[in-house]
Amino acid sequence: MHVSFFSTCLVDNIFPDIGIDSVKLLERLGCTIVFNPQQTCCGQPLANSGYQQKAKKSMHLLLDTLLEDKADYIVAPSGSCVLQINEYSTLFADDHQIADKAGELAAKTFELTDFIVNVLQKDRVESTLRAKAVYHPSCHMTRLLGVKEPPLTLLANVTGLELVPCKGQDKCCGFGGTFSVKMADLSGAMVAEKVDNFIATGADCVIGCDAGCLMNIKARLERLNHPMQVLHIANVLAHS
Repeated sequence: MHVSFFSTCLVDNIFPDIGIDSVKLLERLGCTIVFNPQQTCCGQPLANSGYQQKAKKSMHLLLDTLLEDKADYIVAPSGSCVLQINEYSTLFADDHQIADKAGELAAKTFELTDFIVNVLQKDRVESTLRAKAVYHPSCHMTRLLGVKEPPLTLLANVTGLELVPCKGQDKCCGFGGTFSVKMADLSGAMVAEKVDNFIATGADCVIGCDAGCLMNIKARLERLNHPMQVLHIANVLAHS
């Protein structure tokens, strides 16, 4: 199976280990990975700030780039960015030619855990992490993209990993992209509450599927000088 890997901006610029572990994991599961270096931002920051017309330039470029390799599937370690790609058809509804290509792209673009469980039909990837962990379900991925169970299924089958619940587990961490800049005080209060709930569990680490949320949570833990690790699910599943 040929898979085009969409790294996303945050992975490419801030968390390259997530991209490396994602590719290692997919290759271990039998996929042949291609990476098109012309890929760019999905356009979500501009689009969510109301600048949809300006966002279309990068969207159109990404659309052509990801379809160029004729891969069977496109996989990204971010539910948030996959959600944005799914919305291209609506954003380009006034141009039927682009909208048709956008529909083609959306049909074969998957978030990493969704791809592993629902396309590759794997619920265990033979990974090991001996730790107590709390899972953070990101808003875009769970509430809008609708990917809820795949990450939990995979984490449940990680040898040595104990998942524990926490208070307010399904609440937003306060990142929300540009929300964390425009509404910094409110965002800060939200992540403070979230991290306090994580710490109260006594977990060794927090695991999530979106780099934006993890960046926000990690920054709060660092400001508290707390040793809790922050891991993307790819870091966990690639560990054996």
